[in-house]
Amino acid sequence: MYTFKIPIICVGNIYIGGTGKTPLSILITKELMKHKKRPALIKKYYSDHVDEHKLIRRNLDCLFLNKKRSVAISDAQKSNYNFAILDDGFQDYSIYKNLNILCFNSNQLIGNGMTIPSGPLRENINAIKKAQIILINGEKNEIFEKKIFNISSKLEIFYSRYLPINIENLKNKKLFAFAGIGNPNNFFNLLLENDLNVHKKVIFPDHYQFKKSEIQEMIDLSMEKNFELITTEKDYLRIEDFGLKNVSYIKVQLEIFEKNKFINQILKCL
Repeated sequence: MYTFKIPIICVGNIYIGGTGKTPLSILITKELMKHKKRPALIKKYYSDHVDEHKLIRRNLDCLFLNKKRSVAISDAQKSNYNFAILDDGFQDYSIYKNLNILCFNSNQLIGNGMTIPSGPLRENINAIKKAQIILINGEKNEIFEKKIFNISSKLEIFYSRYLPINIENLKNKKLFAFAGIGNPNNFFNLLLENDLNVHKKVIFPDHYQFKKSEIQEMIDLSMEKNFELITTEKDYLRIEDFGLKNVSYIKVQLEIFEKNKFINQILKCL
């Protein structure tokens, strides 16, 4: 097992994809900077995850990528960063983590509770024993909290939500929404929760590599039907190089309830 001189904070999940690890990793990195720390954000390099790399680089200039997370952490340590925020990697047992934070979305939680291929879990729910903090995006769920505390009474549970910050010009418009993310229905639900009129939805696989012609087809249909074509920021980052007009994206801001307590809990654990 690799150990490092700098503390390793892992932002992970046990549900396969779509739990908000990257937005949380960005937020924690920014908050630690406010506390005069010098954190690096670490990601394992996957060639089809360029959207996430772009999203991070839009917000931070301390991203370290490598096919081996341990090498990326070593590079950050050599560059005098004094914290490493590991975006994903809860299941990477080759690295010692000082703190594990697990992300859940209240719409899915643990699904049917079974592991792949019978269910959506990367590993058994009992794996949360290795975590210190749970962050649930969405509604408070006391039944799920009880289930968690029955497994580990030492866990701290926090809640968060996504706030769309650029939807005013979409009110009273007919929307054609498409998404190729881990749980696209969470995106569609966000639109509906904010009283937007979604007339058509199209789902693509996670990290889908769009063809220019596919986007153009959706643009043409939108213009024909007088729809506004919208997508997620991550999806938009995969198509922006096409230089096509008439595609908008929803920019969201992650808000953690009791954020100060959440950050202090991270600092206390370290």
